[in-house]
Amino acid sequence: MNDINPPNGLLGMSQRLPPANLQAEQALLGALLANNKAYERVSEFLAPAHFADPVHGRIYQAIQRRVEAGQLADVVTLRAEFEHSGVLNEVGGPAYLAQLLGAMVGIINAGEYGKVIFDAWMRRQLIDLGERVVNRAFGTDEGLDAKEQLESAEQSLFDLAKDGGAGESGGITFDKALREAVLNAERAFTTPGGVSGLSTGLRDLDARTGGLHGSDLIILAGRPGMGKTSLATKVAFGAAQALVREAREKDPNAMPRGCCAIYSLEMSADQLATRLLSEASRISGDRIRRGDISQRDFDRFVEVSRELATLPIVIDDTPAISISALRTRCRRLKRTRGLELVVVDYLQLMRPAAGTRPESRVLEISMITQGLKAIAKELHCPVIALSQLSRAVEQREDKRPQLSDLRESGSIEQDADMVMFVYRDDYYLKMQEPKITTYENPAKYEEAMSIWQDRMSKAHNKADLIIAKQRHGPTGTIPLFFEAEFTRFGDLDTTHQDDGHY
Repeated sequence: MNDINPPNGLLGMSQRLPPANLQAEQALLGALLANNKAYERVSEFLAPAHFADPVHGRIYQAIQRRVEAGQLADVVTLRAEFEHSGVLNEVGGPAYLAQLLGAMVGIINAGEYGKVIFDAWMRRQLIDLGERVVNRAFGTDEGLDAKEQLESAEQSLFDLAKDGGAGESGGITFDKALREAVLNAERAFTTPGGVSGLSTGLRDLDARTGGLHGSDLIILAGRPGMGKTSLATKVAFGAAQALVREAREKDPNAMPRGCCAIYSLEMSADQLATRLLSEASRISGDRIRRGDISQRDFDRFVEVSRELATLPIVIDDTPAISISALRTRCRRLKRTRGLELVVVDYLQLMRPAAGTRPESRVLEISMITQGLKAIAKELHCPVIALSQLSRAVEQREDKRPQLSDLRESGSIEQDADMVMFVYRDDYYLKMQEPKITTYENPAKYEEAMSIWQDRMSKAHNKADLIIAKQRHGPTGTIPLFFEAEFTRFGDLDTTHQDDGHY
């Protein structure tokens, strides 16, 4: 019979007590009871749950409640409050409150003692998280495979890091904020076209928005067939070109300061690359797929592909990616290559963080949009998320989309800094082509056909980009040029001169 004897090291680990500093807790509570002004030094980051001793947490909560209500919190008032609620003995009685007063530290040291308490709480949370990860990996209670467990652990660590940030002051002085605002204004003033952010490659869109700005979540929505993906890739293409131009203005051999990442949940990477090549080479994607191209077209295709290969664009076609996995990959890109733009195609195909079970689809979408906004703020780069519109658009006579048409619209509209809709009138006009069988005589049919052809002529090669919400600027409609054959968007040139290039 074999006996299993645990190594001394592991036995020692199991006997270790979670980190706590009860003396620091007593000293801080004594300081708070002696001088309520000490509360200002810890109120920003310290909560009752951070105390290792539940009695200390209850006393701190009572002090917190009274101070924030503008009332005095000392041994006398707390004794009366605990006595009135019948919990005086549970917090050690009058003797323990007096003992805490004797353990006080000066108000100057209160903040440091608070940080010691908070640090011990963070360490306890890390231990609990580690135990959950180990237990989950050993068992299958959660019903998560190894990859999902990894994503869940990353999400838990992110949430803990977010809570842990409360221990650090997130504020900056107004002087520093003003300097940053002046620098942004200077960039807009010195850049042609007044673009202070990252250029989209679309002149009129840049003029309306000032470019793409860090920390912004931008929603680009539209019905199927409107060209959402094409417009998003056009913007990523234009942004990548702007990054290359910016680097080469300083040094012809310099590398761009970052890349543009496209997370394509619907199309594969090669399909997306084919679409980009089709747009840039002006060769129909359908013809490329069928091989129906001439030698001259193929040579042009190869030439353009070499030009595009130098652009800092990264395509990730992982299907149904979770918000936690997306965050991890974006962080890695930010660290290794620099990250200047994130495009997600599209929002409704994403999954919430592994291990979470939202009660409804609306709550699930809310978690995803909040996660995307958190990525934009944390990495200080714009995030463009494509979104589907509800079928309510099809039921109206006026097909132009509105904010209320966003599927699960409440959270999307709330979290987004900008909401844009892409709309093409000719898409719906094609469905309204007159049929001769519906008219009494050929004359009426010819009249209806003439009116329809006139409307189609006016809508031909045109699209509208509707800015329905913009936190930092005006809303309105931007007319764009659209070539259906190449699914290519561009600036609308009223003089009808197009050089064929981006």
